[in-house]
Amino acid sequence: MTVQAEAHAAHPPEAHQSSRVDARTLGMFLFIASEVMLFGSFFTAYFFVRVSAHTHWPTAGHELPVFVAGINTIILVSSSFTMHWALQAIKRGNRAGLQAGLTLTFLLGLTFLLTQIREYSRLGFAPYTDAFGTIFYCLTGLHGAHVFVGLTLLLAATIRSYRGHYTADAHWGVEIPGIYWHFVDVMWIVVYTTVYIL
Repeated sequence: MTVQAEAHAAHPPEAHQSSRVDARTLGMFLFIASEVMLFGSFFTAYFFVRVSAHTHWPTAGHELPVFVAGINTIILVSSSFTMHWALQAIKRGNRAGLQAGLTLTFLLGLTFLLTQIREYSRLGFAPYTDAFGTIFYCLTGLHGAHVFVGLTLLLAATIRSYRGHYTADAHWGVEIPGIYWHFVDVMWIVVYTTVYIL
């Protein structure tokens, strides 16, 4: 092996990057784009059922807890602010702010999910009751599953933050879950507005 080949093996060149966006961030954006299409298919089904029913929405016999869901919306939207706070804190090298922000975000997200589960137990209708029940549980349940995934990512990031894994220069483990969490929050605003308000 030549000296040049040995030097190349010891210090390989950086991977070619064809985009100005970091590959990890780009990957998350592409994943979110696929998730938007998934939610889009459920919204299409929702509007099809709603238009074809030709009745008041929700259909007779169903009552949605708009107020409780509204409070839950405020809780989830607040978690976006704490997530942003956590990311900005570590960018400034503030480890305590990062830990506090991630912990609050996780607790707010967990409160949202537990409230939604509690709401399910009090609704008085099931996914098999009728088309309205099916699409309601599908849309809110799909979102709930995304919240659960987001909480798993947040838990991992929170544990790592207490172990000192993040710095002002290396914080992708906070930023990537943060992007996903903001998507989950925005998607809930769309779900809440569409299903509970309109």
